[in-house]
Amino acid sequence: MKLLKIGLLALSSLFAIAAWGVLAVFLAFEGWWMEPVAPQGDHDAFFVETKRNVEESNRGNTSFILVEDGEVVGELYAKHERSVDEHTVFPTASFSKWITALGVMSLVEEGRVSLDDPISIHLTRWQLPDGPYNEDDVTVRRLLSHTAGLTDGLGFGDYEAGESLPTLEQSLVNPRASSGSDIKIAVGAEPGKAFAYSGGGYLILQLLIEEVSGQDYESYIRNTILEPLEMQESSFRFIGDVASATQSYDLAGEVAPQFKYASAGATGFVSSATDLLRLVKALTAKDSVLGLSATTLKSMREREASVLGSAIWGLGTILYAPTSSGDYVYGHDGANEPAINVSVRINPDTGDAYIMLVNGHPSLASNIGSDWVLWQTGKPDFLSTGRALKSALLPTIIGSAIILMLIAFFSRRLFSSGRK
Repeated sequence: MKLLKIGLLALSSLFAIAAWGVLAVFLAFEGWWMEPVAPQGDHDAFFVETKRNVEESNRGNTSFILVEDGEVVGELYAKHERSVDEHTVFPTASFSKWITALGVMSLVEEGRVSLDDPISIHLTRWQLPDGPYNEDDVTVRRLLSHTAGLTDGLGFGDYEAGESLPTLEQSLVNPRASSGSDIKIAVGAEPGKAFAYSGGGYLILQLLIEEVSGQDYESYIRNTILEPLEMQESSFRFIGDVASATQSYDLAGEVAPQFKYASAGATGFVSSATDLLRLVKALTAKDSVLGLSATTLKSMREREASVLGSAIWGLGTILYAPTSSGDYVYGHDGANEPAINVSVRINPDTGDAYIMLVNGHPSLASNIGSDWVLWQTGKPDFLSTGRALKSALLPTIIGSAIILMLIAFFSRRLFSSGRK
């Protein structure tokens, strides 16, 4: 009988500790164990903390704009060797995908493309390789939200300044991957079933824009987005040919090579803080000059892809965290070699926004962007999953210790009463 009691107590202990661990992790993703870097609503305090973080962390160049209710309340332009201001042009890496998504949605708004069209009906210059899945299930919607079943995981590789770039079709057939691996852009999983980040999908969307519009991709984006918003410093030019561009730095602050890319729609966009502010204001204005209706813009931040039940992606936009109204903080990040990082995030509830371009640190813009989301919403964004899990470690240990102490206390009482 005594052994049975000991066994039951041990099982109870394990169950209680496991249950507490699960609860602690759940609460971590609700922000219970994470402290924002500034009091909520205190933009001055957030700006001061961000300035300190940038000055301590980045040995390269940084442009940062903090927006409150549509108005700029803080700007920081930190330089290493070269002068930096609001007009300095930075590479934006995968942030380019958001620009492509806006271009695709312009075609949707015009009725020239439907989100649920199979991509194949619009393409003549290239088609998906044959495979085990129905290619009609690879739709525009699923390509925008990384749910089309593509398994390339690109990461487009760098091209040195003196190299010739391949054509769009050549890149689709044989892309240069940042991993150096032999990658094929093909459907490797059932479309619509799961999220799988795909740079290749955005190369296909670049081709879609060209085929449907009858223009080359860069001209269409310039005519549809950049010129209407007066984003004069933005382009898809090689960053080394842009007179007002930042120097390239590695993590140690040493001058690094500047690269070009064969994937304009996935990673080739270059821009300045001023131009990205124009984009933010256009996306948050009541009367958009983008030619996209409020309904279309809202649809871009509705849940299309989820992980473990949490929304992470809309139509070309990252959904960082839910807001109190049931909307989402949205935007897009970008990162590339040697140490490029960009993040633009918008809170639709407040009109607040965060813009940071970094050259010299591979994750600083995203890290501070995560701080901004926590400060705005009280919840960690999905890109800071590791930080959220780490925040649950100490509460899990303390809670488990308390559970063991309680079990020990009641065990002692139980066995003491049994001896009597």
